Amino acid sequence: MTAARIPVLMYHRVGDANNAWEARYAISAANFRAHMHALSRAGCHAVGIDAVVDWLENGKALPAGAFLLTFDDGFRGVREHALPVLEKLGWPSTVFLVSDLIGGEDVWTRTSNPSGQTYPLLDAAELRDMQQRGCSFHSHSRSHANLPTLNDSDLADQLTVSRQVLSQLLGQEAKYFAYPFGQLDERVETATRAAGYRAAFSTQPGFNRRDVNRFRIRRLEILGTDTPTKLRRKIRYGSNDGSLMHAILYYLDRMRSRLPGGGRP
Repeated sequence: MTAARIPVLMYHRVGDANNAWEARYAISAANFRAHMHALSRAGCHAVGIDAVVDWLENGKALPAGAFLLTFDDGFRGVREHALPVLEKLGWPSTVFLVSDLIGGEDVWTRTSNPSGQTYPLLDAAELRDMQQRGCSFHSHSRSHANLPTLNDSDLADQLTVSRQVLSQLLGQEAKYFAYPFGQLDERVETATRAAGYRAAFSTQPGFNRRDVNRFRIRRLEILGTDTPTKLRRKIRYGSNDGSLMHAILYYLDRMRSRLPGGGRP
């Protein structure tokens, strides 16, 4: 069987959360391992980003159960905790990097995180090591800016300079982009196309079928508090809501839609 739709999973930091705010963006090493093993047991398997975009653009077949695994921001914990799990499974992954902050910390979260704590990001040597171990790296802008708020010149700078810096640093083209905070509009999409990217990723949930706008590819947000069961529900229903109630309502809605008149009185 071949895939008719591809889910894209979005993680951030892999490591312990120190408060409720961090728990949305940080998944413990043990829970991440449980996520990946649950997907493997369910017959799912990660594929590379190029394979997904080739499927979108050219219809090159992907097997049933394929999904794309992405990490935003480039936290060091991805290498420390996630990569060993993925290597054992033989699964590739993609990390979107903030080019001005390689080897630094996630300073853009300082005012959002109630503790003000920041966490280390991957440095150049770590990136090159990960390239040899199944990871690909692409752009998440220069400074994790909120792109729709920028003027045209600054917007172009965030898009083009990050792409140039990463391509030079990694020795391969940074072809893909993930919008910081998931914030975009038509102007940002147009500028991303003009900057030379092949495709870009949003934070809008849902499945990706071949007719999806390849500059607004959908991703499912995976929370640090999600159990493996919730993760599987998110993938099954293409939703950021992995609750049992959402699954029940989904099936009730499908049952109503099959009634004469679509279930309408």
